[in-house]
Amino acid sequence: MTTMDSSTGSGASTGAGSALAPGSYNPEVVARLDAIRKTYYMGAISVEVLHGISLNFHRGDYITIMGPSGCGKSTLMNILGCLDQPTSGTYYLGEEDTSAMNDDDLSAVRGARLGFIFQSYNLIQQLDVLENIEMPLFYQGYSETESREIATGLAERVGLGERLDHKPFELSGGQQQRVAIARALAVDPLIILADEPTGNLDSKSGAEILNLFDELHAQGKTLIMVTHSDELAERSRRQIRLRDGLVESDERS
Repeated sequence: MTTMDSSTGSGASTGAGSALAPGSYNPEVVARLDAIRKTYYMGAISVEVLHGISLNFHRGDYITIMGPSGCGKSTLMNILGCLDQPTSGTYYLGEEDTSAMNDDDLSAVRGARLGFIFQSYNLIQQLDVLENIEMPLFYQGYSETESREIATGLAERVGLGERLDHKPFELSGGQQQRVAIARALAVDPLIILADEPTGNLDSKSGAEILNLFDELHAQGKTLIMVTHSDELAERSRRQIRLRDGLVESDERS
């Protein structure tokens, strides 16, 4: 393990002009948290959940965020996903400062630059595999022909080419998560965010999903995951551990 500076998120230098191995992270910063604090207010009571977190995330990296319940990892993930905003500090996604955006602007950024994978899949039960994958494309204004072509290719990519017209209730948990992964990839997002992606799966299906994440990392996708799974953390390239709203450790394997 190489310990990293959590204030910069940078590990040991790769050297000027050095080539990056396939699947390794790129020095380009795609997301940056600067002194992020998050406070929740319940009447006269205030609870600060994040206490000034600063982290950089690089293109092509594979990162897990871990920690005990109540450590702030879900809150951090919500901020990274533009689902919530910090009380103070700044969050740059690409070159955009999202910290002061209104709800409409945040929604636009989420749809165009982020892909989400949830523990419970969050598929629309009335739609088939292709239609679920097409949803993000519909909101980005893709034509029906373009959407169908992209969704079909992604379904085949995750091994569901023969299940295109199946509804979620006709699929296993592992297959539903594959649909969710394909949907997350639809708009070619800057970052893929996953929340306990193997939490509802049996060990065999979980291993298949982890293999798929390994493939995505090797293809240069940027993955950030919240997990309690030591197995997933061991397969990632960077492990960030939170405790009491602070970065306890930040290591690269």
